[in-house]
Amino acid sequence: MISKLPAALSGWLAANLPGGRIAGELSGGFRNQNIAVVTDGGEKFVLRRYLRGNTCAVERDLAERAGRVVPVPGVVAADPDGVDAGEPVLLSRFAEGVVLDRVLTGPGPGEAEELGRRVGSVLAAIGSIRFPAPGFFAGSGLTPVPGGSETGDLVSFAASRAGDLRLDSRDRAALFALAERDQRVLDAVEPVARLVHADFNGKNLLVARKSGRWEVTAVLDWEFAYSGNPLADVGNVLRFPDDTGPAFGAAFAEAFLADSGPVPGGWREVSAALDLFALVDLLTLPDTHPLHAKVVAAVRARAESTCAL
Repeated sequence: MISKLPAALSGWLAANLPGGRIAGELSGGFRNQNIAVVTDGGEKFVLRRYLRGNTCAVERDLAERAGRVVPVPGVVAADPDGVDAGEPVLLSRFAEGVVLDRVLTGPGPGEAEELGRRVGSVLAAIGSIRFPAPGFFAGSGLTPVPGGSETGDLVSFAASRAGDLRLDSRDRAALFALAERDQRVLDAVEPVARLVHADFNGKNLLVARKSGRWEVTAVLDWEFAYSGNPLADVGNVLRFPDDTGPAFGAAFAEAFLADSGPVPGGWREVSAALDLFALVDLLTLPDTHPLHAKVVAAVRARAESTCAL
């Protein structure tokens, strides 16, 4: 249940969407609150409040730039600094579709391959957007700030989070051995400065059947996006192969490789190494988090196969 919006925010919403009324709360993760808004005419919108970390300007600008090549909900209005709304807020159109994770629980014959191809092509299109340098975006303009992305040192990154890792001594040792091994893989790769979604997976992809075929209707939640190597997103998609299934994974990889242009040899190893940055962050979440056991198992399996631990 959503409590009444602050007066300043209610006024901003009324000014930018006359007749809009709150319809309920949508999933928004830990950092943001997403609120469904409908008009008297039945049009649907999403009001996004930034509760922990203000990435409003980045998401607004990415919606415009990425929206040229992939389906992204259109922005109606934004107040990145909260000057008029009293807080950072983004109003965008509601995207129709079904979360990909739900579809992959039981796709029909051939559907997994079709979905994999669509997702792979969409990810390749995202990675076609280039920037002058690697780095995270800060504020408006999508200017990358050097440092902090996967261009950093994986071993140092893991060490900086050592005190927060929810791991026993054996798994902790395995993680650091894996980080050392993966850093050697990354050291052999030239720096890349392309758009990385950084949370590209089934929960942030909407799909729908159109004219008898599956299509990606929206890529959601760009709050973690940065300029770097798109293989990081590949690693995210392939992180839990049991969740997506072999048919989806193979078709996804084939489509991505076909559409993305040249990739380094050993791209699968590179993608897994880049994904370890995200896995380390996930391992700092409480061990009661739904993903904790899966992440531990994934790190353990990779460490055992690559580091002989």
